[in-house]
Amino acid sequence: MIPLRETTAGVSFKVRVQQRASRTAITGVLGDEILKIALAAPPVEGRANEALVRFFAELFDVPPSAIEIVSGGQSRNKVVCVAGANIAHVRDRLTV
Repeated sequence: MIPLRETTAGVSFKVRVQQRASRTAITGVLGDEILKIALAAPPVEGRANEALVRFFAELFDVPPSAIEIVSGGQSRNKVVCVAGANIAHVRDRLTV
């Protein structure tokens, strides 16, 4: 399972995004540290980041405003934070 980091802001973890996939889904784990996500959205005008936020908001059952891309906004490698969540809730939802 990928490492999760709990802070006062929430729980953060690393993801690697593949844009323009046939569907949006968790596709696996890269090494032991990075969650792989396939996104149907293209990397144009922030659509892939918006799709990533919506996907995680639905997955963790939180509003989209609770999902923040902490770093890597223009990169395939990102750090995502789920505000107001705890490690147990995030780990429970991240079944790969």
